[in-house]
Amino acid sequence: MKELPKSYFSRITRAVVEFDLIDDGDKILIGISGGKDSLFLAYALCSLRERFKKNFSLTALTVDPKFNDNFNVESIKNFCAELKIEHFVEEVDIADAIKNSNKKPCFTCAFFRRAAINRYAKSIGANKVAYAHHLDDAVETFLMSILSSGQLNTFLPKTFLSRSEITVIRPLVYLREFEIAKFVRQNNFDVVKSPCPFDGKTNRQFIKNLIRDLENNFPDLFSHLASSIRKSALFDLWDAPKSRNEMKKIYYSFLGR
Repeated sequence: MKELPKSYFSRITRAVVEFDLIDDGDKILIGISGGKDSLFLAYALCSLRERFKKNFSLTALTVDPKFNDNFNVESIKNFCAELKIEHFVEEVDIADAIKNSNKKPCFTCAFFRRAAINRYAKSIGANKVAYAHHLDDAVETFLMSILSSGQLNTFLPKTFLSRSEITVIRPLVYLREFEIAKFVRQNNFDVVKSPCPFDGKTNRQFIKNLIRDLENNFPDLFSHLASSIRKSALFDLWDAPKSRNEMKKIYYSFLGR
């Protein structure tokens, strides 16, 4: 039996129930990088598979981005074997794609990873892809969106991709990153160090550090940001800007035209 602390299990279950993430007959492909979050996700989904009265299957895919020759795929394979999850590896030369792209490295990497995972999901008949994004990821994405684009936006716990007909699910959205790290450390998971040459130097890391620093003056900052990602948090916001033609019509009315 794959045991989870009661508080962890209850919040993962809440996400599954609230956002309707898992159904009978689902074939779920787990995106597993070997980092702490994706290893925990695989373990947690195995725990749900053992305890839920739902018939769903799990498969895992690791995308090797070819950043270096030292990516420890064997460690991930062994972890999945212990969980009785079939595991596959797909090599995608993301390093070369980044070198030849005028886009930001994180954007390029995410684009090619998602494409590879969705393509593989289709090839094995999986109808869902599970990612290990947690509450910290959601809050950081929300704040990044405000600062970089002026939009109130973050990822959803469940997203249907009409082009590939794959549903993306994120069962860990009610867990904090430090909680996952604590569980992984206490259970001695063999975490694979990220091969990304930009690890620790990204905009996301900057936002993570910013939130941590701001919490020194605003202790409830994280919980307030987490509350803000709900549609129910919207109160008095300005209307969308009027078009040029709409403005012109109003302007002319002032001139009596």
